[in-house]
Amino acid sequence: GLPWKLALAINSRLRQLRESGLRPMRDIREFLNERIDYERFFSVNYTAREFKLARMRELLARIGDPHIGMPMLHIAGTKGKGSTAAMAAAVLTAAGYRTGLFTSPHLERVEERIAIDGRSCLPEQFARLLEQLLPAIRAMDREGAERDPPEPGPTYFEITTAMAFSHFAREGTDAAVIEVGLGGRLDSTNVCCPLVSVITSISYDHTKQLGDTLEAIAEEKAGIIKAGVPVVSGVADAGPREVIRRVCRAHGCRLAEIGIDFDVRYAPPQRVEACAAQGTIDFVCRSHTGTLAYHGVALGLTGRHQAANAAVALAALAQLREVPRPGRKPWDIPETAVREGLGRLAWPARVELIARRPAVIIDAAHNVASAAALIAALGESYTARRRILVFAATQEKDIRGMLVQLLGQFDDVILTQYLDNPRAVPVDDLAALAAEVSGREYRRCSRPADAWDAARRLAAPDDLICVTGSFFIAAQMRHEVLARPYAPEA
Repeated sequence: GLPWKLALAINSRLRQLRESGLRPMRDIREFLNERIDYERFFSVNYTAREFKLARMRELLARIGDPHIGMPMLHIAGTKGKGSTAAMAAAVLTAAGYRTGLFTSPHLERVEERIAIDGRSCLPEQFARLLEQLLPAIRAMDREGAERDPPEPGPTYFEITTAMAFSHFAREGTDAAVIEVGLGGRLDSTNVCCPLVSVITSISYDHTKQLGDTLEAIAEEKAGIIKAGVPVVSGVADAGPREVIRRVCRAHGCRLAEIGIDFDVRYAPPQRVEACAAQGTIDFVCRSHTGTLAYHGVALGLTGRHQAANAAVALAALAQLREVPRPGRKPWDIPETAVREGLGRLAWPARVELIARRPAVIIDAAHNVASAAALIAALGESYTARRRILVFAATQEKDIRGMLVQLLGQFDDVILTQYLDNPRAVPVDDLAALAAEVSGREYRRCSRPADAWDAARRLAAPDDLICVTGSFFIAAQMRHEVLARPYAPEA
């Protein structure tokens, strides 16, 4: 857990900040970075002591409970939850609903986590939201420090979650799509009472916190299920699927499952490195009210895994249509909105092609299942003659498993580490593990900028460069690639 001396030091630093407010984004980032941030911790004790829903409820109560009564979709899952949330929000926006979207982590700016109708919160809006929360945060810091033993005040994620709820309420959103941060049962977002709960997938990740079996992980994810609230599940494996069924039965929830109540077929795009191309999906959903089907819907995101995410998003929206709205018209989501929302969506660092000649792909895969999905997408949709991998990883992940998936699929490999986060795996440690896995030595670069320079030197215009391993390396390498595009040697 967090050393209490650190909590007291944080509180002391907070008292030093300007009482007049935190309008400059530099001050805001400094303030947030000094909060407890589990995205930067080596090891997180996933217990009710550290992840206190009571603390989150208290923070929201002090600012007027902006989340209460807000129509929401709540989305958990090991992988795909961010993409699924973005797809559902894009379709709702295309249907004419003012739609909030809360996701994490961010790639470049913290404001990205909070968006309405596809537009991130503006810096001045973000500053204003935090200023409005400051009295409650400072009061909770002060009261926590006076307890015996001392308790920390609201965390980074709790604060940004509260800011999102407040922003969506103040801006009069018709709906909000909320992505879980970690797990589900104890996640800060789990104070909401959604119209539909969604679990996208179950695979191995955060095993120290959530459990080392798929069934244990499913139990934690299923903690978002609320009594009587319909549930959509994209979980296909028998063990975790049965856990979700059991929890739904216990809570009296209607359950829609992939492969049973809804299905999807995917036609992948071809030679994406050469021309703009989109895959398409055929979707069918069966319920007691009838059958809903879409054919040949263009998908802005590439990969069979994204087709599954799209199916989960569409099934969630199908469930939303059946939720009663006393005194208001039923949810109206026409097929035109489905086609527009899914076809136009761009979601950074998800098999994202950010340059051609050579093709440069940024992907935030950070566990074995997402690495396998990335390899499958590259195999289906790219035909570059030579592939170059840039890889960095986060401590406590199944790095060996990811390397087993990735190393044999690339002609050249560059190992690196991201900066400014203590969870980065040192590049020398990564190289030693890669050598154990493959019996080969690989090029290593201690900084993302050096890794991009090395990749540029190796690549020819017809090659493919893929950056993956974590959200953090995706963000830093994305910045390097866009700031210093490839230029062939004279």
